[in-house]
Amino acid sequence: MLRIAMLGSGFIGRFYADSIQGQRSKDKIVSIYARKEQNAKKFAEDYGCEHYTSDMEEAIAHPDVDVVCIALPNNVHEDAVLLCCKHKKPVITTKPLGRNGAEALRMLKAVEEAGIFNGYLEDLVYTPKFLKAYDSVKNGALGRILWAKSRETHPGPHSDWFWNIELAGGGCILDLGCHCIEITRSFIGKDIKPVEVMCWADTQVKPIEAEDHAIGLIKYENGAIGQFEVSWTFRGGMDLRDEVMGTEGTIWINNFLRTGMDMFTTGKGADYVAEKAESNTGWLFPVGDEVNDLGYNHMFTDMFRSIENGRQPQETFYDGYVVNAIIDAAYKSAKTKLWEPVNLEVWRGQEGLSKASNLVDYDAGYYLVKEEMTHYGAKKLILKNKKTGAFEERILE
Repeated sequence: MLRIAMLGSGFIGRFYADSIQGQRSKDKIVSIYARKEQNAKKFAEDYGCEHYTSDMEEAIAHPDVDVVCIALPNNVHEDAVLLCCKHKKPVITTKPLGRNGAEALRMLKAVEEAGIFNGYLEDLVYTPKFLKAYDSVKNGALGRILWAKSRETHPGPHSDWFWNIELAGGGCILDLGCHCIEITRSFIGKDIKPVEVMCWADTQVKPIEAEDHAIGLIKYENGAIGQFEVSWTFRGGMDLRDEVMGTEGTIWINNFLRTGMDMFTTGKGADYVAEKAESNTGWLFPVGDEVNDLGYNHMFTDMFRSIENGRQPQETFYDGYVVNAIIDAAYKSAKTKLWEPVNLEVWRGQEGLSKASNLVDYDAGYYLVKEEMTHYGAKKLILKNKKTGAFEERILE
């Protein structure tokens, strides 16, 4: 059993609490911090929490606390992490790690110098569909990964601080792009270095200073491309989709909007349907088990088992730092309209990779371009002559 201090009593803190006290059925939130004491008290009542406070350090330093879970606005992540370092408490934090790469790097260095466990709560790389797809990719079912794409769009976040560029650090790129970048990075390979980013971003709808819509490309050292599409302007709910393309196959994932369950209702008696759902009438797409389908259960199980077994979790502060560094390049590119380099002061993956050859030998004289079965039963090859460069068709009877 692990005893947790939850920092933050709002939307994400409650999602986390539902998972923490429901999945393994043995872990317990024993201390809750919120800026307003009445919010801390209400959370404590709802989740059977013994201690509540409006003093963050008091919650972290509580003698019964084994691990601290940060579910706070972006601008106070670093303060919370430094207090965990001061009191030598293992820490897990919601995404993004920081508002920028420099902030994330300071947190990474702090936890590693303090020698404390650190976990990055990137739930969308723990969804059941992602984990299944990731196993297939890791086992070679798709061959060499060429392109990975992730899309997260919805009408915008719940809390007021998200809309304040100073508190949040950015708009939908930081809020949603952090998910998409880590998803595509995982499929391509987290040891493959991201080298440069091209990004378009704009404020199309919302009366805010940050961007509410963005599309980006991330080029990796081995020639693979990651792509993200993020928006706070999408109407119709929350759309979470991933695609992976390799030399030997393709995977499409639809995590949320098209769930395999459709429902029509006039709205009489209907209330909550799913996160970011815009309506409770008409045709709806309920989610069978949001906490599980969004990855929270698998995420906390990995974090807590890693603490108990003395190993690193799947996602650490280092991963959060790499994501923040990529996002920095995306923001710069959105301003310059150019490919911008990813600045990684700390890199722990492979070095010096190059793009793989696109030449596949068929025989001594030809490269294979394509192989297919025709509708009339014959096998057709498209070949390229190695000497002349000419393309030829060949039918195999």
